[in-house]
This record gives sequence, C-alpha cells and structure tokens, in this order.
Amino acid sequence: MNILENLNIDGVLKAAYAAGDAIMKIYDTSDFGVEMKTDDSPLTLADKAAHIEIVKYLESTDWPIISEEGIQTPFEERNNWDTLWMVDPLDGTKEFIKRNGEFTVNIALIHGEIPVFGVVYSPILKKMYYGGTALGYSELIIESNDPLRLKSKTKSQLETIGSKSSVRIVASRSHQNQDTRNFINQYENTELVSMGSSLKFMVLAEGNADVYPRYAPTMEWDTAAAHAILLGLGYDIYQVIEPNIITKKSLNYNKENLLNPYFVAY
Repeated sequence: MNILENLNIDGVLKAAYAAGDAIMKIYDTSDFGVEMKTDDSPLTLADKAAHIEIVKYLESTDWPIISEEGIQTPFEERNNWDTLWMVDPLDGTKEFIKRNGEFTVNIALIHGEIPVFGVVYSPILKKMYYGGTALGYSELIIESNDPLRLKSKTKSQLETIGSKSSVRIVASRSHQNQDTRNFINQYENTELVSMGSSLKFMVLAEGNADVYPRYAPTMEWDTAAAHAILLGLGYDIYQVIEPNIITKKSLNYNKENLLNPYFVAY
C-alpha cells in the first residue's frame, strides 16, 4: 500500500488545529469538568471535545481509529488492522489542569505496527510538528507561517552521546524516579531539560536535547505521533527490558496490551 496516496495531510493538520481550538475554549473557562478514570488518570471536558473534533475528520478516511478517549476495539478485531490511526486528543491532561501550557494534540498513522506519519500540536505555543517516514522528513509550523524543515541526524549510539562534553537529557517533571536518576548519573556532565507531554520528544526533534529516558508507564497513544516525527528525522525510541537493558528494538504499536515498555529515545 502506498500510504501517501491515501493520506490527506492537510485534513489531519486541520483535525489537530480543530482539536486545539476546542481545548483552548475550555482552557479559558473556570470549570474543566475534571473526572477520574478507572486508572486514576484525570479526564476533562477538553479531552472529550478534542476527541470529537479529531474523530469528525478521521472517520471519513479508510482507516480505523484507536483513541485514548474512544471505546477500545477488542484485540481479536484490531489485530487484523494493518493500518490505523492512534490518537491522544489531549496529551498532558495533568499539565492542562495545572495551566502550565505543556500539553499537546497527538495524531499518528500506524502501518505494520510502525508509526509512519505523526502530528503533534501545541495550542499554547502554536507549534505544529508533523512528518514521518511516509514523507521522508518532518517539519514545524509556527503561528501558521511557512513550514520549517527540521534537521535530520545520522543515527548515533548512546556511547557517542556519552562522549560529549555535556549531555542534554530530557527528564519529565512528573516522573523523576530512581531508574531515571541512575540513567542521568552515568554521565559526568549533564544538562536537564524539563517538559511535559509529548513536547519532551519535540525537544529532541528540534535538536535541543540528546536523549530522553522514560522509566515510567506510557501508553501507545502517548508516544506514537512523536515517534513518527522522530523516525522522519533519524531518531528512534528503543525498548528497555529488565534489568534496564536498552535494546535496539523500537517501540511497536497496536499490541494486545497498549501499554508501552520503558524506553530511551535518541
């Protein structure tokens, strides 16, 4: 299948912009309508509104949708899906509730368990990241201006990163655990970059960090869109297995269990 023949990039970007507009309408109110889901993660009116806007655009395509806020299709059915959308309508709901602006809209196209196209939109920063291997590049649109081609990199080893005079490490505001500290402490000189949601990956995409270790739970919809954009730039997200062995195996998608393993992105 030639993905590009059926991929309406403008339509996907419009879906992300529409979701961002829906989020901001609620962000500017005093009541987010916060509920707690069964996994104790928060859900707001903005999550629901963004989901509706995205589905409105994507349901007219040829591909089914997995959305964090949608009804999950049994694996027995989706196991037959070769190509699908993976959506997080509002990534960083906790950041949204804190009103720190570090939240995004994430839309990814998965083909053969690999994210081949992704969109990450920050309504606060007015930054639209998109791209992937389906395009062969990734770009950034700021304030609706002309797209800026993000700089690709040659694949590097962690050993190469460690040889730098200072290693720039993306570390989550909310998930600083011992495993993460152990990863950071292996380098003599480090510069920590804190960010919320999938914007952590976009720090890598813009060339402002070297590596992002994640030793805490994430779901496939948290990483898929950003993963696609990184793949379009020569980066990857590698699985970590016990006891903290960083493999050369990339995260894969539409698994029976949508929970990601721990990972390191570089």
